[in-house]
Amino acid sequence: MPHINYESKELAFKMVYYGPGLSGKTTNLVYIHKALEAGRRGDIITLDTEEERTLFFDFFPLDLGRIGGYNIRLHMYTVPGQVYYEASRRLILDGADGIVFVADSQQDRLNENVNSFRMLQENLGDYGVNWKEFPLVLQYNKRDLADILPLGTLEGQLGLNGIPVLEAVAIAGTGVMETIRVASREVIERFQM
Repeated sequence: MPHINYESKELAFKMVYYGPGLSGKTTNLVYIHKALEAGRRGDIITLDTEEERTLFFDFFPLDLGRIGGYNIRLHMYTVPGQVYYEASRRLILDGADGIVFVADSQQDRLNENVNSFRMLQENLGDYGVNWKEFPLVLQYNKRDLADILPLGTLEGQLGLNGIPVLEAVAIAGTGVMETIRVASREVIERFQM
């Protein structure tokens, strides 16, 4: 459920970018932050770990409009991908309104993608959330590399039929803004139900 600020007439939704280590979660958020006008985004906050960063920032997406006279604000988070940061990932997921699962498209990362998604399912379950009824978008990142997974691979292995799937090359910005637009619409549609 979003945070409602009655005084400023804002609805704040929490969007979490989840996936295995080095799949491109941080690259997605850094690109989005840089692409936004300064007046539409907050400062980016980085929490560094030894091998990965966790990011947070918020922004007003102009193309999503208003709901019942309230402006929409998105709070964007990444989770650390490494398994030994499981407690941090679980905490960051608490209160999430939507998730972008960033998969590494390289063939040799298939098991890491599958394991990371299964941990996501478990973590959501710990909060009483049925992932099949939750706003979730799958992004196949690193589509510019050789020897990549065919689209449909993860959907088939994980039973992700019917969720939005996008391709991206986050380092170049390809598919990044499209992913957040689709994910945001999924979150808002669920909220309006």
